[in-house]
Formats: sequence, structure tokens, C-alpha cells
Amino acid sequence: MTIAILCGGSGTRLWPLSRSLLPKQFTPLLDDTSFFTQTLRRNAMLTKTFDTHFQIIANQDHYFLAQDHSKNTGIEIENYILESIGKNTAPALIFSAFNSIEKYGKDEIILALPSDHLIKDMKNYQKAIQKALELAGKNHLVTFGIKPSSPHTGYGYIQCQNENDVLKFVEKPSLELAKTYLEEKNYFWNSGMFCFKASVLLDELEKYAKELLTTCKKVYDHSKKEGGYIRLDPELSKKIPDISIDYALMEKSSNVKCVIGEFLWNDIGSFESLSEEWEKDAQDNASKNTLIAKESKNNFVISDKIVATIGIDDLIVIDTKDSLLIAKKGQSQKIKDIVEELKKNHPEIIKIHTTAYRPWGNYSVLLESNGYKIKQIIVKPKSRLSLQKHFHRNEHWVVVSGSAIVTIGEKEIFLKANESTYIPMGQAHRLENPGKIDLEVIEIQVGEYLGEDDIIRIEDDFRRC
Repeated sequence: MTIAILCGGSGTRLWPLSRSLLPKQFTPLLDDTSFFTQTLRRNAMLTKTFDTHFQIIANQDHYFLAQDHSKNTGIEIENYILESIGKNTAPALIFSAFNSIEKYGKDEIILALPSDHLIKDMKNYQKAIQKALELAGKNHLVTFGIKPSSPHTGYGYIQCQNENDVLKFVEKPSLELAKTYLEEKNYFWNSGMFCFKASVLLDELEKYAKELLTTCKKVYDHSKKEGGYIRLDPELSKKIPDISIDYALMEKSSNVKCVIGEFLWNDIGSFESLSEEWEKDAQDNASKNTLIAKESKNNFVISDKIVATIGIDDLIVIDTKDSLLIAKKGQSQKIKDIVEELKKNHPEIIKIHTTAYRPWGNYSVLLESNGYKIKQIIVKPKSRLSLQKHFHRNEHWVVVSGSAIVTIGEKEIFLKANESTYIPMGQAHRLENPGKIDLEVIEIQVGEYLGEDDIIRIEDDFRRC
């Protein structure tokens, strides 16, 4: 069995916590572990019962994030499929099937799972997986329905009859319709989880979405395959339709079965759903840190600061180092509109936090003004940045802790704590950590333009452009 983890989402509905280079699946929103890490650990338990292989379908910008998170769990990822452009779940699952057949044969069963869901009750989760595998083994396409606990308008629904037969898929309903579904008891939340033989998926797509299948096959055949990853051709990928597997196939096929999951499930698709997972005070306020709430109820507050509220109800307050979101509960779906507006005038703010993660470590912007920027840089042991140069800035590096090998032009120098160096504009340079502990450096940039795109990579261990 191939466990295919889908993690191509950008998480715009949870901005400003989620950014395009650190989407919600890689962000520790509830505790110190990300949803991606939880997904790996939860499904690694299946290896005790089944012969399993892990496969990750992700945006190429998140490849090193996925690697870091999987290494921290000690789970081996055998295959990565890297997209340059996200095209929704139908193309992702098609590429998963191509890869699984190539590696393990046409009867390989794929368990396709989102990377950003919260699931509790492992006993019932494993029972549902076992039922799905049995149905997939009989050449059915299998989806998972979740018993609704409320008339939720943010989820799609599946109507079923008998135990596993699917009658229809339903779009996100109005509140009144969702209440009706809850009463009728044969409508279930559409979880976005699937199970099928790779060959069965492709055979069904040949019937109902042949053009999509042909386009994806062309992209797959022209993609770069190296070691344990496949990098999908970026130019050909532009021609792939953006379509979900529900629209492309599930709603059309007569070969779909549904397994009803008895486990607790939350797709954390909004701040309202995230707030459901937090402990609340007597006034139903939820907060990550210190909240002093006077005559305030049913608020959700995330901030690194002490927050005091007086006389406010039903608000979402999300405070990060560079952005502040204040929204009325029930209105957070409009965050997507805010993100679209920010793309035009402040693109960096939706792309990256003040702390950015790189394959070699991370950096945090400590202070920025006209003509200068101050960063903290952390380089992991035995790692190094690319050999690079800048056309618009000079840089000063001060080692705070650890040891550094610094390349400047043809010269190589060794620096330890409380020592520094200067890199003039246009000079090729590189920072390396030869030690066994993290290297911490303060970088002061001075120049007329300090954007992150002022970088020319000459050599790079991670094959970035």
C-alpha cells in the first residue's frame, strides 16, 4: 500500500498564521508539532499491519520543509512528487497513480490523505482504513465520510444508502440545508480522503476524464526523475486543468463506495474550526497566551503579547510580528479576498513570515528600515548557504555562537563567537557551519534595495535556482 500525503495547499484561509512558503500543514498551530508531522506519525502506525510506502505530493517550494519534518519523525519517505503549480487533487492523484504503478505495479493500493487534518481516536481510524482497503481490493473507488456533529456549512457532503453505497456528492450547503442533512442522518461530511487501486483510478478516469488523464501523462513522461523525487515539468504543467477529484471523477463514476469514519475529525479549514480545538474560559474565549477578557465572550485570540479585551464578542484576533487580522466570527472565509488584495500591493506579506525556513536552517528579520535590514541567521550543523552574490547591498556578519567558515571571493576565513566580517556588494560569498551545534549569525544589510530576490546563486547544495 502506498500512503500518498497530499500537501500542496497554500492555507490562505488561515493567513496571517499560514503563508505560501509556510502553509498551515507545516505550521505548529495547536502544539509544537505540525499537522504534516501528525499525519506521518498517525499513518506510520499502519506499517505494523500493512506493507506500506510513503509518497508525498507537494509544491516544490515545500520540498525541504517536508524533508525536515519527516526526518524529525524518523519516517522514511520513498517518493516525492513535486509540483511547480498546484492544480488541485485530481492531477495530484493521477501523478500518484502513475508513480505507484511504475514503482510497485498496477494493483498497488493508494491511501490518499490530506496533510492538514486533525484526527483523533486511532482505533476507529484504523478500522475505517481496514474497511477501505477491503473495498479497494474489490476494485472500488473509496471515499471517507464523517458523521456530522453540527450543521456545518464549510464542508461538502456525501449522501449514502445502506452501508457503503454513494447516492450523490453535495456542495457546501446553506445553513438551513445543513440542518436538514443533520436530521436525515444519511449525509456525511466529505473528508477528502480516498483509497483505490492505482489502475482502477486510471481506468475510471479513462472513461470520465480522458483529456485530463492524457495531459497529465504527457507532463509525467516529460518530468525530471532523480533519486527519490519527481519534479513535474513546469511549462507543461501550466496546461493541466485545475480540478478536484470529486468534480473530475467521483461525482460521475458509478463505482464509488463510502466508508463512514467513527473517529473525530477536523479539517482546520478556518479560524472558527481551529478555535474549536482550544480550551476556553468561562466566557468561551480561547487564547494561546495571556488574555485578560473583561465583559468579552466567544473570542479567539492568538498573539505573543498579553492581550486585554473590553466589551467585545465573537471576534477573531490573530497577531503576528508583521500582520494583524481582526475579523468577526463567521466571516473568516473572506480572508481569501484580503489575501488577493495583498498579492497586488504587499506580495511578501502573504509569502513569508519574518522568520523564513530554508533547507540549511532559517533566518528572522529583526529590524528593517530605509537602507538597512538586520537579520538573525541560524545555520544547521554541517550545512551551508549557496555560493551567491548581491548587486544592491553590502553585508556585515557577526558570529554570536557556534563557528563559521566564510568564503569571500577566493578567500576563506574561520570565525568564532564575537568575530565578524564584511562582504562588499557584488562579491561572491558563502556561509558554512562546520560544527556540531547551530551557528547563529547577525547579518546587517546596507543598500538601496534589500529584497530577497536580489540574489544570484552560483553554486547550491540544494539545486535551487
